[in-house]
Amino acid sequence: MLVHKSLLEPELFVMSASHKGRTDTDDDQKMAMLRKAFQMFDTTKSGYIDVLKISTILNTMGQLFDDSELQALIDENDPEGSGKINFDGFCNIASHFLEEEDAEAMQQELKEAFRLYDREGNGYITTSTLKEILAALDDKLSNADLDGIIAEIDTDGSGTVDFDEFMEMMTGD
Repeated sequence: MLVHKSLLEPELFVMSASHKGRTDTDDDQKMAMLRKAFQMFDTTKSGYIDVLKISTILNTMGQLFDDSELQALIDENDPEGSGKINFDGFCNIASHFLEEEDAEAMQQELKEAFRLYDREGNGYITTSTLKEILAALDDKLSNADLDGIIAEIDTDGSGTVDFDEFMEMMTGD
C-alpha cells in the first residue's frame, strides 16, 4: 500500500528535500532537515526514536512510501528488534524515500498549506491547531510528546507559529 499525506490534504504536512541537482549544500540542507525532524520526535532527547514514529515523520515530510518496504528498512536498521532507532538509522531509512523538489515549488506549496490553516489570514496558526494536526498525523503521540514537539517549534513562546517558524520547522532552515 502506498501512503502519502500532504499539507494540501486535510490531514496534511510537508517537509520536503531541497533542490534538483546534487550539491554539498543540498546534502547539508537535507541533513539539517532530517536532524530537525528526528529531534522533534525525540522528545526525551535520548538520541533514539520509536520505529513506529518513522511513518509519521515520513508522512509529515510528504514522502511516498510502501509499508512493506518501510518495514524491511526498519528491520535492517533495527536488527535487534528493540523498537528504537538512532539518528544514523533514521537517516538510512528516510533518505531512501526522500524526493528531490525544486526549492521554489516547495516554498509555494508550504505557503499554500500554511494559508489553509491560517483561515483568518492573521499570518500565524495557533500551537493548539498545530498540535491537532500533529495528533491527526500520529495518534500514538502522547500529550507530552505533542507538547515537546510544540515547544521545539514555538521558540518564542508566543502560542502561535508564524510562517517563518513554520518554514523552519518544515525545511530545517
